[in-house]
Amino acid sequence: MKKKVVLAFSGGLDTSYCVKYLKEEKGLEVHSVLVNTGGFTEEELQQTEQRAYDLGVTEHTNLDETEYYYQSCIKYLIFGNVLKNNTYPLSVSAERVTQAMAIARHAKALGADYVAHGSTGAGNDQVRFDMIFHVMIPEIEIITPIRDMKLSREEEIEYLKQHGVEYDFVKAQYSINKGIWGTSVGGKETLTSHQPLPESAYPTQLTKEQPERVTLHFKKGELVGINEQVYGSPVQAIQALQGIAGPFAIGRDIHVGDTIIGIKGRVGFEAAAPMVIIKAHHTLEKHVLTKWQLYWKDQLATWYGNWLHEGQFIDPTMRNIETFLQETQENVTGKVHVLLAPYRFQVEGIESEHDLMSSKFGSYGEMNNAWSGEDVKGFSKIFGNQAMMYHKINNTEL
Repeated sequence: MKKKVVLAFSGGLDTSYCVKYLKEEKGLEVHSVLVNTGGFTEEELQQTEQRAYDLGVTEHTNLDETEYYYQSCIKYLIFGNVLKNNTYPLSVSAERVTQAMAIARHAKALGADYVAHGSTGAGNDQVRFDMIFHVMIPEIEIITPIRDMKLSREEEIEYLKQHGVEYDFVKAQYSINKGIWGTSVGGKETLTSHQPLPESAYPTQLTKEQPERVTLHFKKGELVGINEQVYGSPVQAIQALQGIAGPFAIGRDIHVGDTIIGIKGRVGFEAAAPMVIIKAHHTLEKHVLTKWQLYWKDQLATWYGNWLHEGQFIDPTMRNIETFLQETQENVTGKVHVLLAPYRFQVEGIESEHDLMSSKFGSYGEMNNAWSGEDVKGFSKIFGNQAMMYHKINNTEL
């Protein structure tokens, strides 16, 4: 019997090459898997499945991991207000570890002898896939034809033609990766340090000109409703917000960051719903959490985002931080009012029964109700006491 290989399959040139190579050169029974994390339409899924069978796979499987992706990962990125380098909502980073885990589970369930992916040797994804596989299925050997043979695009196309594959693998001007937590855009401009992406490079074009206001409803940190509509799940709410906010062409930017392999890179992205949600959620938190809750959330969430970006999602420390983040969301419930306009949005305010900005205790810069002037005099003296002692004893000139 032929040995089985599970291939992470997207239907593009690299993974199409992998199907033929694994079947023809390695003599393996190829089982292709596409992991959907919210970026494929039903038509696209059907087209990709047909392409896999046309290439000669024994079996193709579409795995819808969108809900799991949210529950295991996106939820905590929202709780932590995670933006890599204060810019990027980890659209691809988070997606890849979820996809790698799904493929590992599928390979194990199938009793596969090998697992394969089409990553090159120049990016982050090779490390994310390999690391997840090494942890979850260490007994299954990893095959990476494109990386190992350092194949050029032209060599792959020529090989496929020799094996009767005549798909029109025209190189797209821009590389697009779409998921529920944003769309990345790479092209010739992102290979430079100074050129912006042109308007035409972004998949979602500006089609809304008239500004509009939306009210986002959060319950314990999760988006559950928009305006008067309550959704069955946060995933549905995110998708609905993307439909509302995306046509304003907001949430666009270019991220500059350090790759896992040490080089710096640029990538463009559009993430209307993620950016609005994170900023709205953060504003609500600033009203309902204490300053030290906010401080420690920032520290741990930054580390969490960096470790996730580098593929270390399975590290048990991540579960510890998730427990902390979950606990902080107990009172993060309320409404956030947001103005949407072409190329921008503005968080205008919040309403929450847990709002710590309460006039019962005082109004900033106006009136205090819970303390007297004498209380403040004594507090100020004691609060600065150690600094006074330091400078007095050391004869510091200030």
